[in-house]
Amino acid sequence: MFPYIPNTPKDQDQMLKAIGISSVDDLFSDINDEIKFKGRLNLNYPLSEMEVSNKLKTMADKNKSVDDAVCFLGAGAYDHYIPSAVHHITGRSEFYTAYTPYQAEISQGTLQVIFEYQSMICNLTGMDAANASMYDGGTAAAEASFTASEATRRKKILVSKTVNPDTRKVLKTYMRFRGIELIEVDSKSGVTDIEQLKATADKETAGLIVQNPNFFGIVEDYSEAEKIIHENKGLLIMSVDPISLAILKSPGEIGADIAVGEGQSLGNSLNFGGPYLGFLAASSKLMRKIPGRIVGETNDLDGKRAFVLTLQAREQHIRREKATSNICSNQQLNALTAAVYMTLMGKKGLLEVANSCMAKSHYAYNQIIKSGKYRDEFNKPFFMEFAVKSDTPADKINAELIKHNIIGGYDLGKEYPEHKDNILFCVTEKRTREEIDNLAAVLEGIK
Repeated sequence: MFPYIPNTPKDQDQMLKAIGISSVDDLFSDINDEIKFKGRLNLNYPLSEMEVSNKLKTMADKNKSVDDAVCFLGAGAYDHYIPSAVHHITGRSEFYTAYTPYQAEISQGTLQVIFEYQSMICNLTGMDAANASMYDGGTAAAEASFTASEATRRKKILVSKTVNPDTRKVLKTYMRFRGIELIEVDSKSGVTDIEQLKATADKETAGLIVQNPNFFGIVEDYSEAEKIIHENKGLLIMSVDPISLAILKSPGEIGADIAVGEGQSLGNSLNFGGPYLGFLAASSKLMRKIPGRIVGETNDLDGKRAFVLTLQAREQHIRREKATSNICSNQQLNALTAAVYMTLMGKKGLLEVANSCMAKSHYAYNQIIKSGKYRDEFNKPFFMEFAVKSDTPADKINAELIKHNIIGGYDLGKEYPEHKDNILFCVTEKRTREEIDNLAAVLEGIK
């Protein structure tokens, strides 16, 4: 009746006799018969393995993935090309079965992977130290806020409304239960309202969270914001797209104290929303405050290169009251994937991807607005995402696009009522000229 339970009736009889009872029901003799459930649960009848497989496939086929349609949707999760070598390397058993490297002497492979990942994240962000990754971009921003609060002994965090709405929702949840006040700074013409930031930042502010490129795809100039927050002795936390860092100034160059972001772009599949990984890097002065673990390089007794968990600011390793965070794990396999991807691509490869994204998105932008039917909402510099406004409702446009096997852009009106009927399109290096031209043609034909 229960094929997933390997015990035979003979096995059951032997176990029952060993504990001195005659039936499984006797195990529950302390429960009154009047309250015991009798009969069969209202569940479907069992299916064979083949039937279950077919049923699940039928359900999965209802989804429209990037394998089935051309994707122009971004807004935090991006359809980049993943070299086939990434999956081959990460599929090796010594990688995908590895877990927390508590015993350094038998975990050198895992430790080296984390060390290389951390080193590359530091190179990308221009920061001094990076941890072994977080759950995702949203939790990385939240943990960075805790770090800022701990380092400054203050209980107020500012966040620009140009930061991804999902990240801001995670922040609201996290800050609420740590007694930290979260204040959102409005956007103005698609960028952070500097005047409001000046009026809001004060000596009680622990940190400011901004995003570059921001949620609207715009590349913001944060030089003024950096001055404002540092004049108030707070910390600047920058959420960044790792691919964009191949051509844009790094958080370190801008003067950020902590850099965070979503690492899905680094070789990880879209996966309908996860699992992803969050990266977190910081200046050296905050090294002992950031959550999770940091792997260091040393020499063993024989003088050979070796790796070890160097700093572990989490409650499993130090006194609970001294832990910055209760993050108990990192996204090891996703971080491994990111490390493999960055290694395969190298500096030149990442630069080519970034330049391709920028060139193709600007070509798409020009093709879409040239007829005049769609208008530029912000008229600001952008990386690979841009917003256009139409007199046609955004949901109708996307419904028409999917009929042509095109996954349309993000409806900004969902989170930003002031930008109703604005669509945020994303163009990565995967999109071809033919696909972009077809998008523009279909958009122009929608009435």
